[in-house]
Amino acid sequence: MKRNVLYIEDNEKIGSFLKEELEQRGFSVQWLRSGEGADKEVNQHEIVILDIMLPGLDGFTVGKRLKKVAPAVPILLLSARTSIDDKVDGLQFADDYLTKPFHTDELVARLEVLIRRRSVTHFERILLGNHIEVDPDAQMVTDKHTGEEIILTGKQHQILMYFLRHPNQVLPKEQIYEAIWEEAYITGDKTLMVHIHRLRQKLERHPDSPEIIETLKGIGYRVKL
Repeated sequence: MKRNVLYIEDNEKIGSFLKEELEQRGFSVQWLRSGEGADKEVNQHEIVILDIMLPGLDGFTVGKRLKKVAPAVPILLLSARTSIDDKVDGLQFADDYLTKPFHTDELVARLEVLIRRRSVTHFERILLGNHIEVDPDAQMVTDKHTGEEIILTGKQHQILMYFLRHPNQVLPKEQIYEAIWEEAYITGDKTLMVHIHRLRQKLERHPDSPEIIETLKGIGYRVKL
């Protein structure tokens, strides 16, 4: 069975070469020249290859949007940028980062690893505390004890999914805010704190003594799995 790849690259020479190479190796490739419309296609694919330098919205912005739409679909970033800052920024949402120039064999090996990893975890549900069950594929949050679905707002859902993509990590509030709202965090802004408070009201058995979303005073938040 062919593996479906969504490939986003504006360079015609590189794009046509890599598309042909991947198809010769058993992949089915949909090639987009920009990120426009990618959010409508991403769920039809097993993996995304995303160039950072794109016309219009850059790869960082496109990648963050795709992760919100399809958090279970892995993203491999391609870039000529080699700085640590760029890699760190990219890996806040992407699953892997490969710098140009690269060998096709290495790219394919990385794709195979990401697809295998997804096939193992694709249908895996996540248990938070001893009562909250999250189904990433169905985008559902359920109280396991009552069987009732917990309805989250769009931002609440995005925040929860962001935590689950970074399990057991201490996440600074600035990082979370900028990933979700896609704008610079302003010191003293209480927006994230309000959303976390409301998310706890829905998830925690005792919101004033949270067990799922942990606060690290002066630093940020962490969700332990």
